[in-house]
Amino acid sequence: MNYWPLLGIAVVVVGFVLRFNPVLVVVVAGLTSGLLAGIALPDLLALLGTSFVENRTLLMFLLTLPVIGLLEHYGLRERAREWIVSFRGLNLSRFQIAYLAMRQLSSMMGLTHVAGPAQTVRPLVAPMSEAAAERTLGPLTDSEREQVRASAAATDNIGLFFGEDVFVAIGAVLLIQGFYARNGIELEPIAIALWALPTAIAAFVIHAIRLRLLQRRLERERARTAPESTDASG
Repeated sequence: MNYWPLLGIAVVVVGFVLRFNPVLVVVVAGLTSGLLAGIALPDLLALLGTSFVENRTLLMFLLTLPVIGLLEHYGLRERAREWIVSFRGLNLSRFQIAYLAMRQLSSMMGLTHVAGPAQTVRPLVAPMSEAAAERTLGPLTDSEREQVRASAAATDNIGLFFGEDVFVAIGAVLLIQGFYARNGIELEPIAIALWALPTAIAAFVIHAIRLRLLQRRLERERARTAPESTDASG
């Protein structure tokens, strides 16, 4: 067995200890292990390029987190709240229904990665939802704030889950097509996507009703606790 390719691990350890650029360290480690394993340089570069293309979604996610953190550090959440407060007549249910429609429509067009828990829910949708709820409820309690945040995350998830199957090139549609093909049933991806459309519409209507019910429940709970707090202060 050739143990020389294991020197790539040593390159990683030394590079991180000396605090060199992580991307540079990983690339040098890969080249070191590949060359010591007897792989030709052109084939090794082709392998690195293929690996980069196949994992570009993960790399985009990893690059998103520092950007979002930097924006939050400079007041992204506060600016989002102030922007929502400027809209008259906007409450929690109306805002989240609008976001549900946007998320579902973008997923239907294959834009599944333009939003998500890290990209939009935490830095934008959650604080905007809190600001919209405070327009009708006033300052939120800890319990109410957690319910609003959970609703924001659920709205994003439902919009993505029931919207992406309408896009013909999504993995789920191709998986369904492959399953039927193995059992002797030939279906076109467009047919599968069209059959997913009624489910997406039903999911939108049902979750919109749930959001309206959440709005009313929060308002009823606030109205019930208001007299109690008044009696206690009196």
